[in-house]
Amino acid sequence: METKVAIVNDLENDLIYIKEAAEVIKSGGIVAFPTETVYGLGANALDENGVQKIFIAKGRPQDNPLIIHVASKEISDLVEEVPKVAKKIMDKFWPGPITIIMKKKSIIPNVTSANLNTIGIRMPSNDIALKLIELANTPIAAPSANISGRPSPTDIERCVEDLMGRVDYIIGGEKSEVGVESTIVDCTVTPPIVLRPGGITLEMLREIDPNIEIDKAIMQKPSEDFKPKAPGMKYRHYAPNAKVKIIKGNRKKTVEKINEMVHNYIDEGKKVGILSSKENSSYYKLGDVLVVGSKENLSEVAQNLFEALRSLDDKKVDIILAEAYEEEGVGLAIMNRLQKSAGFDIINV
Repeated sequence: METKVAIVNDLENDLIYIKEAAEVIKSGGIVAFPTETVYGLGANALDENGVQKIFIAKGRPQDNPLIIHVASKEISDLVEEVPKVAKKIMDKFWPGPITIIMKKKSIIPNVTSANLNTIGIRMPSNDIALKLIELANTPIAAPSANISGRPSPTDIERCVEDLMGRVDYIIGGEKSEVGVESTIVDCTVTPPIVLRPGGITLEMLREIDPNIEIDKAIMQKPSEDFKPKAPGMKYRHYAPNAKVKIIKGNRKKTVEKINEMVHNYIDEGKKVGILSSKENSSYYKLGDVLVVGSKENLSEVAQNLFEALRSLDDKKVDIILAEAYEEEGVGLAIMNRLQKSAGFDIINV
């Protein structure tokens, strides 16, 4: 398959590229495009054949539902109803990095919803994404624009790396600002439940409804027969080629344990990467040390996390040792992604 690649530097002057990409969507093709969370791989959400191409291009399991992206808060043609709490979330956070699960209408094919009677919908804030949806004149189903299981791409270069020759069009913009996929909240249950943490935190959601809960399954390894209600819940995700291990504990013990492990791995002839906070990076003298951000600015860590994992793969490390973060605010999303990438291989110190 021939893949066209175009970069949009200015929405007005480069509108021709978005128009071309929209025509691809209309004709049943698939397009990688930027959003504020990560880059997405989109197809017409109402076109079974188009959506099927996403699963093929990514190598994505069929029981992993897709999120539908819209350019308007008017979604009555897609869902049975918009619950009151969902309306409040939409009014406060759309457009933005939050997906709301609601009961779907039959217009949405089962391949898009993974045979569930619910669907996740979000309205992205990225200008290119919104214009693409508007010009395609259809909701766009889009998971992250990567080979399934790999760290999600936050820039066009990583999309090209994974999807060149697999998709019809790759359209690029700026680096994704949030850096982790959208928060997913299930509004088909009372109280609503967060199924995936993201840039819109549990604390922010509780300002709307203090009873909103977080799904206990988020931070533990799922069973083989688990049926995911939202993307990213079941399978090993966000994983580089290198094996990832998380070291969790107080600062002093974490640094000591990582340095001890680095020495042992080097003695075994292994190449080691370290995902470090700014605060601790100077304490690591061996291994490939990559700073993801400050523990005082977890939004920075989230924005850089996936690119950091890919960068260590570029360095051909055999193992990645990652510091843990506090599981509150955006830290919950960071740890969810790290634990998935590590296959829940956590060393407590």
